[in-house]
Amino acid sequence: MTDADPGRLGQLDGLTGFAARTLDLLGEGGVGLLILLETVFPPIPSEVILPLAGFLSTAGSMHLALVVLAATGGSLAGALALYAAGAALGRERAIRLLARIPLLDRDDLDAASRWFVRHGGRAVLLGRLVPGIRSLISLPAGAERMPLPRFVLFTTVGSAAWNGALILAGAALGRHFELVDRYSGWLDAALVAAVALAIGALVVRRIRRSRGGRTQ
Repeated sequence: MTDADPGRLGQLDGLTGFAARTLDLLGEGGVGLLILLETVFPPIPSEVILPLAGFLSTAGSMHLALVVLAATGGSLAGALALYAAGAALGRERAIRLLARIPLLDRDDLDAASRWFVRHGGRAVLLGRLVPGIRSLISLPAGAERMPLPRFVLFTTVGSAAWNGALILAGAALGRHFELVDRYSGWLDAALVAAVALAIGALVVRRIRRSRGGRTQ
């Protein structure tokens, strides 16, 4: 058997198996919801969610095209929420508010703002392909009142390209289930390491910023 089989998901251990079984239970709507949440703040990165969703589409438990549509819809919904926050609060107030969310850092928010200033409206399209900028670029776009139809168009095109690439990669991998099964332990270790590094980097940056503020 070359395609992924829903019954064989039980063979996967650790975080990889848990995430795959959760997505299998939630279906396409769950993919959209998780991507919406990931767009606003990063509980689980799309680099984990979307390949697993593509992997499951090869089992027939989800439809590949619907997964892409749901993921892109979730990206757009999250982007519109950040756009609205930027438009209502202004760049500085919105950044201060969002910087309080766990796993979000002021430096990342400022970087997204600088990216928008440097590239203008194109930043919304190109930024969807840049980790760390992808979701947060909506905030300065809203603060600068980028025309909403243009924002929606650029967000949809850029998000569909990013989401589609990751989902198709997962679907291609799903046709070689034995590789996923064999290396699921390595995938778990890589996922844990990535999360630990992200949290560690955030803690270090905040400690340095706190110390810098006390010395001034």
